[in-house]
Amino acid sequence: MAKNTTLKAAPRLRSGSGKLKQMRREGWLPSVVYGRGVVNENLKVDAKTFSELMARSTSDNILINLDIEGEGSRSVFLKTIQHDPLTGHALHVDFLAVNDKTEITANIPVHLLGEAKGVKAGGILEQYAHTLEIVCLPNDLPEVIEKDITHLQEGDSLHIGELDLPAGVKATHADDVVVAHIGKPAALVSEQASATPEAAAAPAAE
Repeated sequence: MAKNTTLKAAPRLRSGSGKLKQMRREGWLPSVVYGRGVVNENLKVDAKTFSELMARSTSDNILINLDIEGEGSRSVFLKTIQHDPLTGHALHVDFLAVNDKTEITANIPVHLLGEAKGVKAGGILEQYAHTLEIVCLPNDLPEVIEKDITHLQEGDSLHIGELDLPAGVKATHADDVVVAHIGKPAALVSEQASATPEAAAAPAAE
């Protein structure tokens, strides 16, 4: 299950684009907390600490224990991060206030384990889904979804319905959606294409 990490925060009294830019220059990251049954609250968190937290995380969708100055702790789910399109630095963060009964939607990394038999025989692993959108309660949120693929032969596909999801976790997409496929070697595909009747009947270049 995902770890609940503590992050210090403080109420944010300043607003407006100019004030927010000044706040960022001072090393703060503007944020907001919202959710059903709670009053929206503007906050600020230390930008350096937040960046270090994300560097250690496997996903952008994580649980955080916000330690708000003068208010105490609050459990939140990191919902969205607004990034600077040029530098990639975080500009603003949205937190969703949660409790143990709040259903959340998250995108969790999918890690394929082992070397497939089809790859050992010369095939190529093609992974189409590197993350999986899931729905669960906060206490059931996984950090990563892992699947052993050593049994896959050339031509086999791995589907969402074959993933080992933890108890309480449901995928939002259909079970027959393909996660990965063991394809033929590129050289073999090219050789087969050149051997088709259409290729054989094509006129030679003058």
